[in-house]
Amino acid sequence: MDHATSSDPKVQRQLDRLMALGPGADVLGLDRITRLLGRIGDPHRNLPPVFHVAGTNGKGSTCAFLRAAIEAAGLVAHVYASPHLVRFNERIRLAGSLIGDAALGALLEEVLDAGGDIGSSFFEVTTAAAFLAFARTRADACIIEVGLGGRLDATNVLTAPAACAIAQLGIDHQAFLGDTAEVIAGEKAGIAKPGVPLITMRYDTSVAERVAQVAAAAGAPVFAAGTAWHHEVGKGRLFYRDEQGEIETPLPRLSGPHQPANLALAIATLRHQQDIPIPDSALASAAANARWPARMQRLTGGPLTALLPPGSELWLDGGHNEAAARSVSAALAEVAEDRPVHLIVGMLANKDAAGLLAPFATLARSLTAVPVPGHAHHAPTNLAAAAQGLGIASADVASDVKTALSRIAQTSDRNCTVLILGSLYLAGEVLAANDELPD
Repeated sequence: MDHATSSDPKVQRQLDRLMALGPGADVLGLDRITRLLGRIGDPHRNLPPVFHVAGTNGKGSTCAFLRAAIEAAGLVAHVYASPHLVRFNERIRLAGSLIGDAALGALLEEVLDAGGDIGSSFFEVTTAAAFLAFARTRADACIIEVGLGGRLDATNVLTAPAACAIAQLGIDHQAFLGDTAEVIAGEKAGIAKPGVPLITMRYDTSVAERVAQVAAAAGAPVFAAGTAWHHEVGKGRLFYRDEQGEIETPLPRLSGPHQPANLALAIATLRHQQDIPIPDSALASAAANARWPARMQRLTGGPLTALLPPGSELWLDGGHNEAAARSVSAALAEVAEDRPVHLIVGMLANKDAAGLLAPFATLARSLTAVPVPGHAHHAPTNLAAAAQGLGIASADVASDVKTALSRIAQTSDRNCTVLILGSLYLAGEVLAANDELPD
């Protein structure tokens, strides 16, 4: 469960019902969601053209670039994403705007009334509510982010998307997906559909071969980076090319050296589908207009940023696995330049602490470990010990992020760079505490 709460009593009443269901949580499979959707009229069969996006890291950013490009083309998109950071409403963007409380409460009530006896999971009920909202509201496209894996994810009831895309792949959620990169890749590639283009990043040979095998079995043509499309960065620009020609765009506004690849994946996805027209000018606009909270997000003036010394910067990222850490540490090195770097880290108990921390070992001057409120998490003392073992000599613990920031302010030079990372749940707490609600 995602410990969702709402300030709206009607929404909270339905969230309480959802929490009480229990059975089905953390069990992948399409049987329950199929039965649930059947009871509410199979709304997933009546959606606008769908862009279905999977991946270990970068799928959210790719969805953000897709949305920005579609909107720059003068079109309207629904978006389904997870998890939420602060408000449950963030999961469902209806015709361009976050769903309102009145509509959300009514949808959850309708779905729970229809299928409360099925034992559906939190995510399955949310997925059904999103599909019901999307089927009833006009839009030109749907952008659907996979929740977990792909093959058995609740969103994989979609039968004929306009295109499917797979972002960066790595090791995560091993308890559900498997222990090797190849097995996990096969699960992610399970979103492939007959005749539907599957657009992918460039992967290691064994991973790419597994994706190709699954796609071939499904009858899906694969358009992979490095063969069907290419991108490179130079002179502050992104250069993309495929058999249709070349496109030049600004570099993404989203921070990090990994974001050009996510933008290129979104461009490739839109260029290899036939359902909606997207001009090249809209693809270029996506670079500047895409926003994705808690992904190397610089926090603006608020109660938390005010705690730091003058000239300092506070950054936030929800990255929680080794692959994400490699990208985020590179991004942090870019934005920090020559300023001292301090980390504040909180991680769920089922995540690889050493894998996350290792890429920051030579970059961070200090690390402060904190709990993740409301969730089973690594003990801060264990995180601090792991950091010291990796060579981050100044590693300590704090009861919360505010306390950690206050300590950094007392001991740090002016103009420091602080990054909070390790959990999207922690990121949500930070955004709320700094009065920066995602919109």
